[in-house]
Amino acid sequence: MPKGKSPRKFTGNFKFQVVMESLKNESNQADIARAYQIDPKLISLWKNQFIKNGYKIFEIGKPDETGQKISDLEKIIGKQTVEISLLKKFLGHFSSD
Repeated sequence: MPKGKSPRKFTGNFKFQVVMESLKNESNQADIARAYQIDPKLISLWKNQFIKNGYKIFEIGKPDETGQKISDLEKIIGKQTVEISLLKKFLGHFSSD
């Protein structure tokens, strides 16, 4: 790699597309690598990662459910923050008498 050049970054979507094409055997790995202008070793690495970790997609909640849970928790935290603030003011006012 020439000096001053940083390694290319690939998105998960790009890696998935390359792996799926490789798994479908539409072309051999060298042809796929050439078409995407990447090292064939990357395809092997990504394919192994996919095979090893692909099951995890079925174990996590749906993105919408996760986002909703986060939103609900943020609302609860906000409400509790207001309640704590009010209690502190009340107790401060009550104890100063």
